[in-house]
Amino acid sequence: MSRFIVGGKVVDSVDLLRKRHLIWCLDVLPFSILYVTWLITAVPALDFLDAAIVLGGLIVIHILVVLFTVWSVDFMCLAHYSKVNDIHRADSCKITPAKFCGSKEIVPLHSRKIVAGSTSSVDIEEIYFDFRKQQYIYSQEKDMFGKLPYPNKESFGFYLKNTGHGSEAKVLAATEKWGRNIFEYPQPTFRKLMKEQCMEPFFVFQVFCVGLWCMDEFWYYSLFTLFMLFMFESTMAKSRLKTLTELRRVRVDNQTLMVHRCGKWVKLTGTDLVPGDVVSIGRSSGLDGEDKSVPADMLILAGSTIVNEAILTGESTPQWKVSILGRGLEEKLSARRDKSHVLFGGTKILQHTPDKTFPLRTPDGGCLAVVLRTGFETSQGKLMRTILFSTERVTANSWESGLFILFLVVFAIIAAGYVLKKGLEDPTRSKYKLILSCSLIITSVIPPELPMELSIAVNTSLIALARRGIFCTEPFRIPFAGKVDICCFDKTGTLTSDDMEFSGVAGTTDDVDLETDMAKVPLRALEILASCHALVFVDNKLVGDPLEKAALKGIHWAYKSDEKAMPKKGDGDTVQIMQRHHFASHLKRMAVVARIQEQFFAFVKGAPETIQDRLVDLPPSYVETYKKYTRQGSRVLALAFKPIPDMTVSEARSLDRDVIESGLTFAGFAVFNCPIREDSARILSELKASSHDLVMITGDQALTACHVASQVHIVSKPALILTPARGGGSFDWVSPDETEIISYSDKEVEALAESHDLCIGGDSFEMLQRTSAVLKVIPFVKVFARVAPEQKELIMTTFKTVGRITLMCGDGTNDVGALKQAHVGVALLNAIPPAKTPDSSSEKSTKQGPKTSKLKKPRSVTENGEGSSKSKALAKSAPSIQSRHLTPAELQKQKLKKLMDEMNEDGDNGRSAPVVKLGDASMASPFTAKHASVAPTTDVIRQGRSTLVTTLQMFKILGLNCLATAYVLSVMYLDGVKLGDFQATISGIFTAAFFLFISHAKPLPTLSVERPHPNIFCFYVLLSLMGQFVIHLFFLISSVNEAGKYMPDECIEPDSSFHPNMVNTVSYMVSMMIQVATFAVNYMGHPFNQSISENKPFRYALLAAVGFFVVVASDLFRDLNDWLRLVPMPVGLRNKILVWAFLMFFGCYGWERLLRWAFPGKVPAWKKRQRNVAANMDKKKKL
Repeated sequence: MSRFIVGGKVVDSVDLLRKRHLIWCLDVLPFSILYVTWLITAVPALDFLDAAIVLGGLIVIHILVVLFTVWSVDFMCLAHYSKVNDIHRADSCKITPAKFCGSKEIVPLHSRKIVAGSTSSVDIEEIYFDFRKQQYIYSQEKDMFGKLPYPNKESFGFYLKNTGHGSEAKVLAATEKWGRNIFEYPQPTFRKLMKEQCMEPFFVFQVFCVGLWCMDEFWYYSLFTLFMLFMFESTMAKSRLKTLTELRRVRVDNQTLMVHRCGKWVKLTGTDLVPGDVVSIGRSSGLDGEDKSVPADMLILAGSTIVNEAILTGESTPQWKVSILGRGLEEKLSARRDKSHVLFGGTKILQHTPDKTFPLRTPDGGCLAVVLRTGFETSQGKLMRTILFSTERVTANSWESGLFILFLVVFAIIAAGYVLKKGLEDPTRSKYKLILSCSLIITSVIPPELPMELSIAVNTSLIALARRGIFCTEPFRIPFAGKVDICCFDKTGTLTSDDMEFSGVAGTTDDVDLETDMAKVPLRALEILASCHALVFVDNKLVGDPLEKAALKGIHWAYKSDEKAMPKKGDGDTVQIMQRHHFASHLKRMAVVARIQEQFFAFVKGAPETIQDRLVDLPPSYVETYKKYTRQGSRVLALAFKPIPDMTVSEARSLDRDVIESGLTFAGFAVFNCPIREDSARILSELKASSHDLVMITGDQALTACHVASQVHIVSKPALILTPARGGGSFDWVSPDETEIISYSDKEVEALAESHDLCIGGDSFEMLQRTSAVLKVIPFVKVFARVAPEQKELIMTTFKTVGRITLMCGDGTNDVGALKQAHVGVALLNAIPPAKTPDSSSEKSTKQGPKTSKLKKPRSVTENGEGSSKSKALAKSAPSIQSRHLTPAELQKQKLKKLMDEMNEDGDNGRSAPVVKLGDASMASPFTAKHASVAPTTDVIRQGRSTLVTTLQMFKILGLNCLATAYVLSVMYLDGVKLGDFQATISGIFTAAFFLFISHAKPLPTLSVERPHPNIFCFYVLLSLMGQFVIHLFFLISSVNEAGKYMPDECIEPDSSFHPNMVNTVSYMVSMMIQVATFAVNYMGHPFNQSISENKPFRYALLAAVGFFVVVASDLFRDLNDWLRLVPMPVGLRNKILVWAFLMFFGCYGWERLLRWAFPGKVPAWKKRQRNVAANMDKKKKL
């Protein structure tokens, strides 16, 4: 079998290959035959020039074939490899990555001998390949490749029995299998990067164009272009080199640990750890006093730790990590579910508590842990891989650019064909010059400056966003933000504040009223709130969940570092916490075993609907009470307890969690208020008014979510919540006050969404997945409640499937998957809680943010480099284009660097947040905002719309310029009309300046209802192009014909060198006028960007251009005209051309305005696509 389907998250399939001998490669043997044939047949039969042209053509084709082996992996396979069916004959393989995971690669196959050991009595040969720092091994039993397994999915019993590697042979085998615990990737040299840059298709195309222009005797700017081209590519290579050097700074901390190997404790460095090692881990600091980070992912077997995971999650709240003691021995470890037992690589331990009762004791008082994953397989390594091998590179509308160029090439081929036909009719014409002019026509319509121009537009947006404290790691996603039509928001910490307010306790009596006087609240409820939490002291400071801190403050109890809680005033016994069972998202509850005097109690708190099933006696008003407060937008937690019979402390600590959390007595509801951020409602209202649909995705209760959604304009119609029917089995749509009940049917969801705003919870999700109704329901829902992190991802992929362009705004770890899946993910990292005043909050966010930027900046520049450098093209039309293009791009980068450095200095003023270093989880999101509000979403969308219209107008302008160039080079070339060297230079300077100024247009402060056109291919763009081109053509032909009347009857030789005459002068003037008019007419100002009058540099450039034409046409400065090689124009002709120029401008302007009115931007028609996708799913089900 030559192909193996892997179907993993990274690799989709593997094709087996064998390298051919050099002679049999397709870029060697066929061309050797062709060169010999040319030598034998062409050289004797043709004259020298024709034979040279044939040889030149052969060489160009040969070079192209060789380059295609670099550009296309599939072509490389065809040319240099043969497919094989036997894996033992293969020496390489072609890897096809999973969708959105980058491009194909060819990697070598390796084999190694595994020495006979405990698992096998004979030596085994293992075949494997390395792809993007992951190893894939061939399994003979399954006959397929699979990822190298790590011991991270075993049972808890397996880990507890583990005492580390028992012999040196086992250690060697583990090192051989998994490698050293290091982030190792080669540092490329400048030369290698430069070579990569120079092999890019656009660079090769530019060099080819330079060669053609040199042959046509445009020496001055051709060589200058080449020089600037290499200068530009070398700066790009330098910036990439800098980024990769920055990445290499992230490494495994080289700390010394105690490791249990061969039955004894030995000292080893963190880089020598292998999976399966049992280690002693605790807080350790280096010589500089900074805490060392955890060297690998490890599972805690005994003891507990407090960990700062900000480097991975951006969350500054320390996390409590506990041992697996007390978990079922047969239970398997789950990476997602059991995060509370796992120490992740790169995180920092703030505090640790050893367990001295565990059989295997640590010699240095650390916690006992077993290593699960090392190197690039750790959580930090995974994020490093994301940076190094970034997902789906969003380039500058690559397929649309390609189609647009194809559209232009059609015109060029027609023009070149016309020249060729006419040229061949004249036997006196030079064939060399004829082929040269045809090549020039075809290359003229491919605007080499396009990627450069787009990169300038995107760079401008990068700087604008950085000024607002928003950092972007995938710059070419910015235009996507302009297309967004649905914005999804997390609730807690995003729309609402992180600061919880404790309101009181309800449900302690028969009525449903809230008790705010703590003296009247039963003591048991206060004891539960005081002790059932995960708060902890780190460096004598209480840290933990803001909600739990608010509760402790609200009930006026104190919590001490020896895990005792006591009332600040009055009577009350001290509560001693004996054992904690931490909050688990899949259980939606937490529990503690506490001792009051000599009596043990189990205290439990959690979601009301979860605790409900665990109560012995359910109060009659239980459901009514909690629903009353959740409808008001409050966060409600049910409190419950049970006394535990007399037993020893160790017995109480080892009680099974299920035993503790069953047979409970209700103690009341703790009610918290989570204030909505001041600007949430205003910003979401602005988004709604600017043609965006709004959606809320939260882990909170459905009634709370609906209440908050109504306050921030997400819900405006009557709400309906999908809940299981009381009888069981079926589901109903129920209004929050339960007055309206409609039975659920997936066929009526679309109609129901017209009159109501729909909300569904996590339990309804499972039903939708079971009944395959996800595509029929989710696209119409406004509020998603009680959603697990995986379900957030499913929501985003569903929206994408039905053709919606999504924006996700969230914070914290549970949003990472959704932020990755969205077209535009905006991560809000409030590493420091914002100050109360708006001014200081914005100031603080600016001050703390840039620490991130310092490390993240190179990435954003590189991505920009990679996206645009792959096709960095500097115009062949003039050297100054290169110089001018280079300068803005470089200026942008310098500005960006300077700005971030300045901000970075501000960040070091003693109040810096936990630094979000390279490899933090926000890297999974293209945009990271250091803000405590959702305001960055409007900034990103506004900048996205601005960039989108700028790129659209650039495509139109380049298209019109290229069509005009094709006409000038073909029809007029046959009549002997040419451009002078200096004329082309001036033309290039104007083009470069205009492009620079339009890319600097600032977006308007408010988002408009009108939407920009999302695609290049639409009626508006095509009709605009064709209409304006017809007007331009008419003006050009009329002017040249008019100039012809003033020409003497001398014959102009088409192949002769340039010399000034009336037709040349007029055609040059008219071409320039058309160029300037194209910029002025196609500039898109309001309602997205500044208008021409507001964009001062562009306005002045236009006025300067008009002034220049009048001066040149009037012949006021003869020396200038002589330098430009323009002949004096008769007054009548001059006046005629100026009048025609104004008529041409107003004709184009009128046509453009008419089309903008007739074809406004629209919201994508996603409902039709949703119906089609749902119908296809139904068909598949029936099959």
